Amino acid sequence: MPFTPVAAIVTAAATDTVEEPTGFFGALASAAEWFIGLFQAGGATFQGLVIGIVPTLIVLLTGVNALIRLIGPERIDKLGEVAARPGIQYYPVRYLVLPVLSVFFLTNPMAYTMGRFLPERYKPAFYDSAVSFVHPITGIFPHANAGELFVYLGIAAGITTLGLSTADLAVRFLLVGMVVILIRGIVTELITARMLSRRTTTEEVSA
Repeated sequence: MPFTPVAAIVTAAATDTVEEPTGFFGALASAAEWFIGLFQAGGATFQGLVIGIVPTLIVLLTGVNALIRLIGPERIDKLGEVAARPGIQYYPVRYLVLPVLSVFFLTNPMAYTMGRFLPERYKPAFYDSAVSFVHPITGIFPHANAGELFVYLGIAAGITTLGLSTADLAVRFLLVGMVVILIRGIVTELITARMLSRRTTTEEVSA
């Protein structure tokens, strides 16, 4: 039997075409390719974030933290006392200015402690406003809710893929959030007042 060099065998094998598996094994191979491709796509997205938006957010986070140290979060306490005053004119202070500054300076979840300056009837509405703002603020000020930054990053990844500006997205995210928290605060205050009045009436009837 004549001797065939290994190189010749490899060359001959390379010229042959391997047929794609069919049936059960074909479906299994396709599923495996889809499974690996899913993680490859996730890795590519993560790589784009690491070399794109993440460094900018980290530098911004450091700068904002330095600013907070210079200003001091205790100076916002006086604003809480003003927001506790009754009247429609204090709605923007109570459910817009106070939640925004609380989330910015004290971050999540310490921002909710600013409700201690408010009467009991205002506390549910303030909490509703503050907790609704911890995501819209992350686009520009990620320090406020760094633990859940993935929510904004997931949206920003799609915007980046489309070639659009993430800065524009962050500003729109913030502005829409400010409108929403004001509306939620006012509505929740009205609902709370209605429920408190019902409880008072029930207690009077029971007495």
